[in-house]
Amino acid sequence: MSRVQTLVVQEGDGDQRLDRWFKREFPQISQGRIEKMCRKGDIRVNGGRVKGSTRIEVGQEVRIPPLPDEKAPPPPKRTRVTDADAKMIRSCVIYRDEHVIALNKPPGLAVQGGSGQADRHVDALSEALMFDMEEKPRLVHRLDRDTSGVLLLARTRMAAKALTAAMRHRETRKIYWAIVAGVPTPYLGEIKYGLVKAGGHGRSGEGEKMIAVHPRDIDDTPGAKRAHTLYATLYRVGSRASWVALEPVTGRTHQLRAHMAEIGHPIVGDGKYGGSGQENMGDGWGAQLGGMISKKLHLHARSMTFMHPHTRKVLTVTAELPDHIAHSFDTFGWTEDLAADDPFESLQ
Repeated sequence: MSRVQTLVVQEGDGDQRLDRWFKREFPQISQGRIEKMCRKGDIRVNGGRVKGSTRIEVGQEVRIPPLPDEKAPPPPKRTRVTDADAKMIRSCVIYRDEHVIALNKPPGLAVQGGSGQADRHVDALSEALMFDMEEKPRLVHRLDRDTSGVLLLARTRMAAKALTAAMRHRETRKIYWAIVAGVPTPYLGEIKYGLVKAGGHGRSGEGEKMIAVHPRDIDDTPGAKRAHTLYATLYRVGSRASWVALEPVTGRTHQLRAHMAEIGHPIVGDGKYGGSGQENMGDGWGAQLGGMISKKLHLHARSMTFMHPHTRKVLTVTAELPDHIAHSFDTFGWTEDLAADDPFESLQ
């Protein structure tokens, strides 16, 4: 066993979870052991008790309790990325430099692991996106599994810190395209319903479904968070469906999907929020349009504008439509160049 020791967090190791830092310093110690030492107060930062998820900063002192003599640790477990998956995820790259990678994430591919996701998700497949770097790129935001479009990853810890902070302070801009049931009116507007997670879980519960809360009731609803979405109706097919641009001012779970459903115009293909069929029951047309229109979710992260973490120049990354939405556009006679550069200019 080693003796109690104190390590100082060095330059370049700050702004990361304690457990991840600990694993790099002492790879022979399991995640479970780290969590247990945190619970018992054996690991401390600047004298205080911490959790494995506590973020550490440069210059902080970490108390390291006696540890088992280091044995040759087993090689780190890495997800086996097949050649086919490596080729697929690399084909998704739409922008890359030494600091940032942007993907056009395909629909149906989860961003991170979870129930039923196994090891086939962007975070695991990003092993194939290391290129000339020693570590795989880091996720800095999320997209729902069935939402396609721009997904940003940071190639360095400093880039991840800058981009995460920019998103937290709403210094990035994301514009989504969607096909929705019916025609939102007015054509240009805002949605400010709050969102709260539905109760229950598992097969008999709502799981991750969010419930919209009227703005006047947000403060009196436990767990409700304010949410703000801008929408612009770009083109329509009679009264049946519309192409809309959406800009989330806040970034809540399922915000765009829940907001559009709440105003009676659910996103086509949304089985969670769109209803169960084509009948108009007073709250929109349900999840499907029928005919030649795909049953997949018609929500696409079209573009993302952000300040580059290294050059400090404003960069906009744009993602082409996935096949099923492109097919729906063709069916309705829409082309991508019909959209205004900034459909929300009059709301700024």
